[in-house]
Amino acid sequence: MATKRWLLATAMLVATVAGTAMAVEEPAFKQVLREGNFELRDYPAVVVAEVTVTGDQKEAANAGFRLLAGYIFGGNKRRQSIAMTAPVAQQAASEKIAMTAPVAQTQASTGAWVVRFTMPSAYTLQTLPVPNDARVQLRNIEPARFAVLRFSGLAQPGDVETKSNELLAQVTSHRLRALGSVSLAQYNPPWTLWFMRRNEVMVEVER
Repeated sequence: MATKRWLLATAMLVATVAGTAMAVEEPAFKQVLREGNFELRDYPAVVVAEVTVTGDQKEAANAGFRLLAGYIFGGNKRRQSIAMTAPVAQQAASEKIAMTAPVAQTQASTGAWVVRFTMPSAYTLQTLPVPNDARVQLRNIEPARFAVLRFSGLAQPGDVETKSNELLAQVTSHRLRALGSVSLAQYNPPWTLWFMRRNEVMVEVER
């Protein structure tokens, strides 16, 4: 059953991406610093749709994606389709949620995760359709600065841990103060070849 649901979600995303000729909107940001794969970025305020789910990294990502895909593919009071954006964000539910974009992911001790889609910039909280599923919540996220480390590959848990430690070492070396936990941001659909995948680990830092 889980495999069938994942294939359905993948098929829906394929149709969306194909219909937009790969023109998927990403949240705008101002690059403050770039040194190799390390960056500091200032993100503006955004509107997100998010759900809280449980499971391991992959299970939670898949479950959250299905719920949010249902909302943007017409599972709302207007039966209105909303364009897919990148990335999808996932973060531990027990931590302060500050990630606006991308899938970003951080593990919680409770096993609960928040999975988030950033809404297209044309929408506000007032103009978005109301979700049919009460588990899908809409909210504003305030502007924030993030330290970011980019990497490719499948973003397996061991890889994410290694890159997270590298990111935090960079934060320390730049005399920055991290706010909250590290998130994993993934930008590509699941059929993308491993060496072409774009991933980022991100953590909010004090300005």
